[in-house]
Amino acid sequence: DEIRRTRLLLQNSGKTLSEPIQNDQTKQAFLLSLSSVHPDTDKIIPVLFRPPAFLPISLPLVIASSLQLQAKQTFFCQFVFHTYTTGFTLLNGNGTAKAEGYSLQEKQIFYSLGAISYAACIGALPLVFMNRYTLKSPLTQLVIKKLLPAPLLGLMSAFTAAVVRSPEFENGIEVMDRNGKVVGLSQKAGEKAVKETALSRAVLFGTTFFLPAVLMYFFERAKFAKTPHALASVRMLAGMLPVSLSMFPQCGEIKRADLEPEILSSTEETELFYNRGI
Repeated sequence: DEIRRTRLLLQNSGKTLSEPIQNDQTKQAFLLSLSSVHPDTDKIIPVLFRPPAFLPISLPLVIASSLQLQAKQTFFCQFVFHTYTTGFTLLNGNGTAKAEGYSLQEKQIFYSLGAISYAACIGALPLVFMNRYTLKSPLTQLVIKKLLPAPLLGLMSAFTAAVVRSPEFENGIEVMDRNGKVVGLSQKAGEKAVKETALSRAVLFGTTFFLPAVLMYFFERAKFAKTPHALASVRMLAGMLPVSLSMFPQCGEIKRADLEPEILSSTEETELFYNRGI
């Protein structure tokens, strides 16, 4: 009800995002609308899958996965992590395909389950391999427990995002001119949107996984943090740093020359826009 009232307030105010907003109530209305309503479908996003909830939920799962205890525990932590991020991807991706009436729900659920299971297995595979062949040398421990997990988590995060959102480059997404007028469906724009999102996920979670371990190593060597609670705090704070980085804007741009011939003939705009998703 609060979100619907907020949307009504924005409609009555006649403001757009490009105009300066002086009223604090209108500013808060924009923030609430942007963080809780899907820009393509205008549907309200479930609270656990809204952008403000992404850090508080995903970061503890990343930290739990980085503890590297046993293969089964690692598999479970990464299965839960990839389940959440996949649900977030589904609900915050480009909504063109659903809006155009493609029956994708069953296909996306099937793709999602396969991607989640595969990613969790790959994440736990180094520990399984180490335990299976009893590899206990310091070099093996360093590679499997310290070096491999971060790139694997980043790679699997990109993989699940690309698989779940694959219908976007198969069916195309809407591209718009500067005035928001839809000029057509573009598979090339869909491919660009998915690639950008997958790359940002890989960098985000790979860095979030790797940075705490590096900082904790130096903190332990310098004896700045001596208690487990202090070390846990350092890990949490270090993990939050990359989350503030945004590699690509949610409203993506693509040059007219990079689009399909049928779109080229329908507009004279040099740059077109699309919802990249998160």
